[in-house]
Amino acid sequence: MTSGGDTPGMNAAIRAVARIGAYHGLEVLGIQRGYQGMIDDEFSHLGPRSVSNIIQNGGTILRTARSKEFMTLEGRRKAADNLTRRGVDGVVLIGGNGTFTGAIELAKIWQGGLVGAPGTIDNDLYGSDFTIGFDTAVNTVTEAIDKIRDTMDAHERIFVIEVMGRHAGFIALAVGIGGGAEEILIPETPTNMPAIVERIERNIRRGKRSNLIVVAEGDENGGASVVVEALNKQGFDARACILGHLQRGGRPTASDRMLATRTGAACVDALIAGRTGVMAGVVNGVDTLTPFEDAVFKRKPIPRRVLELAERLAT
Repeated sequence: MTSGGDTPGMNAAIRAVARIGAYHGLEVLGIQRGYQGMIDDEFSHLGPRSVSNIIQNGGTILRTARSKEFMTLEGRRKAADNLTRRGVDGVVLIGGNGTFTGAIELAKIWQGGLVGAPGTIDNDLYGSDFTIGFDTAVNTVTEAIDKIRDTMDAHERIFVIEVMGRHAGFIALAVGIGGGAEEILIPETPTNMPAIVERIERNIRRGKRSNLIVVAEGDENGGASVVVEALNKQGFDARACILGHLQRGGRPTASDRMLATRTGAACVDALIAGRTGVMAGVVNGVDTLTPFEDAVFKRKPIPRRVLELAERLAT
């Protein structure tokens, strides 16, 4: 099943689960609309041919939903009863923090295996260097920034680009460096608006007529609109561009297809080995299994050296 926000590469993970399951002689079922479909008994056969020609597609053929009903004990019991009645031995959950938090709660009332593949563009799950969809989102945003630069340079303006990342700044940091931003504002570091104003004024004195700022939506100072308002009060000509859900769509990159395939297959192997309550990931090129509790609740650190690099490049 896929759950929570959709990410490019989810279909590649679904394909891997279905085909590796078939390779081992297992019956694989697809659950529509995540936990809500588990509650509503929306199960269907998922054979190797039913996942043909989907690896290149964004979104998810199983669809997804955020289920308020599953947040209740009664809803979780309905889901558990359906799994038991259908004779399900294990579930592969493709999603992020909310998905794995739901799995932790489901495990309290259902005895089957529960393993996860890291599907979120935010790249904020502990236990994997990268998550499914992150690379595609970064490439999508970088392409958008390249186009915005044409207008920014033509009008000699400041553009503030808001990207996704409620609790983590991985996207903002990657696209900020890749897009040549002068400032990168993320939740992991304090935002000092007076210092930003001073640096932009210095840039203008040095002859830099346009400036690019990338801000994660979860930055403590606020999103792009708040930053633009603060800058314009200082006499600048700033514009906001909020990319929003554009970042979650599109064909997955080769890197995301590979990661999704690798972790999807690892989920099946983990279930066969009797593992449960873990997320499959890749750390330093090595396949890993991380307890859901760690994947969700341990803070994945932003690389300090990359932050320092961004500051040095903005000279």
